[in-house]
Amino acid sequence: MMYWLYELREWMLAHDWMSGDAALYKILNLFKYHTFRAGGAAITSFALSLMYGDKLICKLISLKIGQPIRTAEEVHRLAELHGKKAGTPTMGGILLLGAIVLSTLLWAKWDNIMVWIVLFTTVGLGALGFRDDYLKISKKNSKGVSARTKLVWQTSVAVMAGFAFAYLVPSDNNHTLRALYIPFVKDAVITDMGIFAVAMFSLIIVGASNAVNLTDGLDGLATGCSLTTALAYTGFGYICGNAKYSDYLGVAHHSLANELPIIAMALAGACLGFLWFNAHPARMFMGDTGSLALGGCIAAIAIGCKQEIVLALVGGVFVMEAMSVIIQVVSFKKRGKRVFRMAPIHHHFELGGWHENQVIVRFWIMSLLFALLGLATLKLR
Repeated sequence: MMYWLYELREWMLAHDWMSGDAALYKILNLFKYHTFRAGGAAITSFALSLMYGDKLICKLISLKIGQPIRTAEEVHRLAELHGKKAGTPTMGGILLLGAIVLSTLLWAKWDNIMVWIVLFTTVGLGALGFRDDYLKISKKNSKGVSARTKLVWQTSVAVMAGFAFAYLVPSDNNHTLRALYIPFVKDAVITDMGIFAVAMFSLIIVGASNAVNLTDGLDGLATGCSLTTALAYTGFGYICGNAKYSDYLGVAHHSLANELPIIAMALAGACLGFLWFNAHPARMFMGDTGSLALGGCIAAIAIGCKQEIVLALVGGVFVMEAMSVIIQVVSFKKRGKRVFRMAPIHHHFELGGWHENQVIVRFWIMSLLFALLGLATLKLR
């Protein structure tokens, strides 16, 4: 929406309503640049989070929307460590979701189809999380939407978004999102994956949303890791959308990707604002409303700037969390033994004696390192 101020400047200039040397001319010209609007999106989402965070917490408390904590029979010693968190307001992901969507609509160009695909993915998965959180609260237990229903919903949203990326986003100088790029290789490994691109994109969206959801187990853990991932994809999006930089670095270029840094920075600002209330000890939790939306948003941005494979490295902490659950389940079913004290892996370290804050900060450090390593792949081609 703010881009319209730049177009207003052009219209006023064309009708001799403004001089090219006027101060207003120079100010309105700023809204042309993606970097300026990305910064505006971050500040806006951060400000919205701070403005409405306390109000949302009070509202959630008045509605008695508290987080149900799993019993000792379900999680044994972990119940002792997390028992004091019972009743903490959940569904705080509403704040995250609202800040991301509103700031994106305010600062991004509305004629860019990638913007709408990312927002559709974010809101679609956020709605699933909202339904899951609501059922958990209304039934006063840790069970929400059934695994089958959740998978069907996630897959439906992911397939629609994947199809839109693959077939509705126009090609740019013969570059299509259906091409497959991998790290350390300059040219596309496969120039057109066809319908398989939809399957791959869908798998990435479902996998990322579930991985962030699994990471959301400690105060601020998923929020901080999402922040570093979003900042990394701000860089990827800016380079992918800039013909000069993408050519220099040997990265796939698509002009429509130039709006993705705005969404990524809106996400980063929302995470910073939410962390204000979610830092240990958390005053509210994001719930599945936030974690599923964050994962979907990150995955969609990664697909849009053709860096979806690198997401496995940039989002290394999310991969660790998801893989720990898979390894634990497979090991227990095949061998009858557990590899970790408890999965996801952040609980393994927590039960091993690390204080919750130690786990969170150390995982944040790892997330930052993974993000830097992911950005380093840009030069290794």
